[in-house]
Amino acid sequence: MNIAIIGNGKMGKEVERAAGVRGITVKKIFTLEDPIHAAGLADVDVCIDFSWPQSVIRNIEIAAENRKNIVIGTTGWYDRIDHVKKVVTENRSGLLYSSNFSIGMNVFFKIAGEAAKSFDAYEMYDAAIAEIHHTAKKDSPSGTALALGEILLKHLRRKTSLMMETSHGEIAPDQLHITSTRTGIVVGKHTVMFDSDADTIELIHTAKNRSGFALGALLAAEWLNGKQGLFTMEDIFR
Repeated sequence: MNIAIIGNGKMGKEVERAAGVRGITVKKIFTLEDPIHAAGLADVDVCIDFSWPQSVIRNIEIAAENRKNIVIGTTGWYDRIDHVKKVVTENRSGLLYSSNFSIGMNVFFKIAGEAAKSFDAYEMYDAAIAEIHHTAKKDSPSGTALALGEILLKHLRRKTSLMMETSHGEIAPDQLHITSTRTGIVVGKHTVMFDSDADTIELIHTAKNRSGFALGALLAAEWLNGKQGLFTMEDIFR
């Protein structure tokens, strides 16, 4: 399989390294100085985008117009999902997106959901999410933390909305608080907490490096190759 990488930052470089290990050929790397264009997609099967939120929509449009499937690891664009679905459908292309491509994190999503289902019956337990990332991360909260938040909202009926800013006072009982810390070179740490007067239960996922994200993105590209439609990592796990 031949791929194009969109974005030559830390994740783009890690995808390039991991592709060589898996025997996947990187035909083209698009950067800010050399953005995605039709000629560069000639021998490409699937694009993998770890670029910038402000560039994602145009990258998707160009890939779709050239009938190239694309895996999106960039977050911060989900408010345009209806437009993206329309573009993919009209061009009969394929797109798979995820807030986190780590296999471990996608299992963690399922664990968090099952835990929330269990605690839903016990109103004495409150819940919260905390995430820590490096100082260069662009979005806050992380896309992964927001995905965890949506999972908890789905299964904890007493929580109806996300509180994503620093609280300077009490928060409403139906709010689920997500806190974000930016420090050092932390690759990513996410904690889901259930707390009561009697005890605290914490579920923690800590990324040791970026290799898990790159491997997951390549697995997604292999799965997406030749398919049409809009998909997420959940479709692969099914």
